[in-house]
Amino acid sequence: MRAIKAMDDADVCLLLIDAQTGVEQQDLNIFRLAVKKKKGIVVLVNKWDLLDKETNTARDYTEAIKRSLSPFSDVPIIFISATEKQRIFKAIETALDVYARKSQRIATNVINEVMLAAVERYHPPAVRGNFIKIKYVTQLPTRNPSFAFFANHPNDIKQPYRQYLENQLRQQFNFCGVPLTIYFRQK
Repeated sequence: MRAIKAMDDADVCLLLIDAQTGVEQQDLNIFRLAVKKKKGIVVLVNKWDLLDKETNTARDYTEAIKRSLSPFSDVPIIFISATEKQRIFKAIETALDVYARKSQRIATNVINEVMLAAVERYHPPAVRGNFIKIKYVTQLPTRNPSFAFFANHPNDIKQPYRQYLENQLRQQFNFCGVPLTIYFRQK
């Protein structure tokens, strides 16, 4: 209950995972709750100094964490050791970076230029003979990054295409660790 109350007051959540046990169900529940509440997220893997490491241990561990956190797997992952005080300041700096990304505002003309080019590269699929045309994109004036896509048939845009647009926003504007909200509206 204290974790949920603290999450309500926070802008960025640091999810602490034990390196020896990996991602457990309780970690997933807290992660999904943070995503649902639109909080910025940084994953910290503690007790990293206690693991036997090989050449690609960190890379493999990172991939395993991202698989378990999917579909929202674009989060920064930092390997720390609290007893050895390794990368503690990096965790705080990363949390501040996530907060800055969460607070960023992007000009409408820049969003339109980038996202309409992405729509041109990969058009939305037609539904029941209706060709979907996205005409305009804007960032909404909300506390969390939210974007409105104006289209001729907004209710016909399916989840895979929504995911494609979210991934394009993440890649182009660096929203790593920040949950995005996308709305489709009638134009």
